[in-house]
Amino acid sequence: MLRLTWVQPEDLIGHELRQAALDGREPSRIAARWRAAGGHEAPLRAGASPEPASRYLRTLAEDLLDELADLPSRLADREPTDLARIRASCPSWPAPPPSAAEPTTSRPAPPSAAPTASRPAPPPTAPTASRPTPPPAAPTAARYEAAWLGRAVGCLLGKPVEKLPLEGIRRLAAATGNRPLNSYFTAEGVPQELLAAHPWNRRSASTSLAENIDGMPEDDDLNYPLLDLLLLQRHGRAFTTTDVARLWLDELPAGRTFTAERVAYRNLLLGIEPPHTARHRNPFREWIGALIRADVHGWTNPGDPAAAAEQAHRDATLTHTANGVYAAMFTAAVVAQAAVAAGPHDIHSCLRTGLTVIPPKSRLAEAVRHAVQLAGLHEDFDTVVDELHATHAHTHHWVHAVPNTALIAAALTHANGDFTGSICRAVSGGWDTDSGGATAGSVAALLAGTPAALPDRWTTPLKNRLATSVADFNGTGFDALARLTHDLTQQHTPREAPRP
Repeated sequence: MLRLTWVQPEDLIGHELRQAALDGREPSRIAARWRAAGGHEAPLRAGASPEPASRYLRTLAEDLLDELADLPSRLADREPTDLARIRASCPSWPAPPPSAAEPTTSRPAPPSAAPTASRPAPPPTAPTASRPTPPPAAPTAARYEAAWLGRAVGCLLGKPVEKLPLEGIRRLAAATGNRPLNSYFTAEGVPQELLAAHPWNRRSASTSLAENIDGMPEDDDLNYPLLDLLLLQRHGRAFTTTDVARLWLDELPAGRTFTAERVAYRNLLLGIEPPHTARHRNPFREWIGALIRADVHGWTNPGDPAAAAEQAHRDATLTHTANGVYAAMFTAAVVAQAAVAAGPHDIHSCLRTGLTVIPPKSRLAEAVRHAVQLAGLHEDFDTVVDELHATHAHTHHWVHAVPNTALIAAALTHANGDFTGSICRAVSGGWDTDSGGATAGSVAALLAGTPAALPDRWTTPLKNRLATSVADFNGTGFDALARLTHDLTQQHTPREAPRP
């Protein structure tokens, strides 16, 4: 019997009840009705419960999902999804870089900069000449190759332990002398009773353990960056959310989508238009899916975190809302800043830049600030991870954007941007291990600046070959992807406005 994951109403309702509690709605009465009717909790790790629900329970689940969507949220004002409202809530929204601004004159403060009681506004003055600030140096193709490789390596490191609890990840690493984590996982020497208790990810074990890696296997964490290359090739920086939807229907197999992306894909087939695709019966709208689509928007806006965040917003709102969108915007801005940074030590300023493009009172911003603070306080990263899990694990699903973004920020901070340290910390922290490893790897590899700066033990097994079901990219080398990314960046007109 086929049990399609991530779309069955009887499986979605449990996730929606949890999401409603997180985003400031009051779902207790609806939860009581569901449980009184015999409804079950959301599947803990899988995307579908093992047995289908009765017709009555399925119909009830559909009705309750719609009722939950109508509940008011007490967090709506401080966690908007609309871009204009997001920008209005960000007091330090980044200015355009010199190449996109007008650097030759200085101007008085805009009218929105109201005077304060302690400091009256100065009288208007005429523009005065100032020395132009040179634009940041554009990244080389080699730097983009490092970023693609870093994303792939981090993803590959996390693939075999995806879905495993933190204890299982630690025990599997320790069983082969690989704790603290410092290389790919291996099954060689792992006791059978430990593998029985904590089995490798079923889909990944045959392609992502040290003894069987043969190129980069297919993964959605690489498929989405490939789709974004196609998006920019076909529509440029002026793409719309509808362009993203059409591209997916043309190029993305439905079976390669998961969680929020699968629900949005289904909604498109039902005739629902973006951005409603992100909201209709979609309890995964604050999960990690939009974050893993953000890197290309940062790569192609080097030194312009605001433009990167705006692009990521148009991509993310097909499938996500609020904190799910913020995770993508934060990541895109961090990547854009890392693309022009001087080296790994700049990771801290990159993360601070990422926080400037998301509402400062949002749950995501609070979680990232807390994670960065923990990483600065504790020398032992296990202590950081334990505190993050104590804070988030009992309230958030393991794929939710809030804890995963916090863990990525903590890993990069604690490792001071070092490549190996960043990916190993991100993966060893658990939750969505391949996605966290991929994003940490992309950022840290950009900071490293060149493929030669990445240790051979990580990159050699990839054999400069990527497997994918997206378009004609199967078998493509990371060097070729880097050249394509570099060319797209060079071709873009700065600050091009999106089409209506």
